[in-house]
Amino acid sequence: MTDDTMLASRAAALDLIEAVLRRRTLLDEAIEANQPLRALDPRDRAFARLLAATVLRRLGQLDAALAEFLNKPEPPKAPVHDILRLGAAQLLFLGTPAHAAVDTAVALTARRRQEPFRGLVNAILRRVARESDTLATNQDAPRLNTPDWLWRSWTAAYGAETARRIAEANLHEAPLDITAKSDPAAWEGPLEAQLLPTGTLRRATGGPITELPGFAEGAWWVQDAAAALPAKLLGDVAGRLVYDLCAAPGGKAAQLAAAGARVVAVDRSAKRLERVSANLARLGLQAELVAADAASWQPPAPADAILLDAPCSATGAIRRHPDVARLKSQEDVDKLALSQDRLLRQAVGMLKPGGVLVYCTCSIQPEEGEARIDALLESGAPVTRVPVRPSEVGGFAELVNARGELRTLPGQLADLGGIDGFFAARLLRR
Repeated sequence: MTDDTMLASRAAALDLIEAVLRRRTLLDEAIEANQPLRALDPRDRAFARLLAATVLRRLGQLDAALAEFLNKPEPPKAPVHDILRLGAAQLLFLGTPAHAAVDTAVALTARRRQEPFRGLVNAILRRVARESDTLATNQDAPRLNTPDWLWRSWTAAYGAETARRIAEANLHEAPLDITAKSDPAAWEGPLEAQLLPTGTLRRATGGPITELPGFAEGAWWVQDAAAALPAKLLGDVAGRLVYDLCAAPGGKAAQLAAAGARVVAVDRSAKRLERVSANLARLGLQAELVAADAASWQPPAPADAILLDAPCSATGAIRRHPDVARLKSQEDVDKLALSQDRLLRQAVGMLKPGGVLVYCTCSIQPEEGEARIDALLESGAPVTRVPVRPSEVGGFAELVNARGELRTLPGQLADLGGIDGFFAARLLRR
């Protein structure tokens, strides 16, 4: 890596950090919109994303470490603060040689027209480098990197010990999970993957996904092990009319289509449906795509089954999307709960008598899961809960709560590489 590419990858990472922390942009959206990032070669692009994700994942630790070396109680203004975070992340968590981390941070300071702070950046990062062996090891990493509102929420919902396990799991990047269109065991060898009891193929992250065996042929798609479970709870869908509401990015629609369902995939974003269409085309699968708000959409006929993957805070996916912890708040959860109630009521009305509705979210906030089902049932909606059996989720009884709902948490299945947080409830239309 030349000096120019070293600086370019770090400049791109700084752009991503500023987009998330300063402009409140989702990391994936910031990556997609960043043209200098796209100009890098794949290895440098991946490094820039890793840098940004590490800063977001370890933000509490980084700020606590930097605070020890700042003379003033308040941190320097952006972008100097973000440059310091970027340098410290390399020194404390990525094993970057000190000269590379410090020199590029100083160069970035000049590039961002912050020349008066070059000496400060140089001095602080050299101190971080000298004390890197002890700085991070003396910190309470799970607590420091978890915003207060999330820590309080998880402790109240699951207890202090489980809350800490969730926070610890979020500090580690998730493995690459894959759903095969058919015969997952046949892809275990070619993909150098482990076949989980739930049917997901799991392999280590690294390298371009598009170059893996079977991608070009449309044999599989990327989908977290937890996200692959809700569609299975609909049972045998072959030949049945299934509405996939809030369908993008399309993994569940692909599952349903591969199982032989007549899928109508509904999403309010026409742009996101373009990606669903492209993925289905690569996989050789078919679904009818409808750009509409599922909360008001009027289908032409009632469905045999419905999968409602409602928009949520995504707090169960922080290990894959560390920006979530920095962008979401309790107010977001409260607003989303109202939207989820509207979607649930509408979905019940779209369902045939005897039809099955699976409601799910990638949130571990009870307000977006268990509480929404309670509210629906208490409203007198003509549905009955149908308990999930451990045999439907790989035999893992710990993934099913006492009410018979799917409830996965980061920190579970640790010996298999963990799992994202997810909630799903199955309801029968009376």
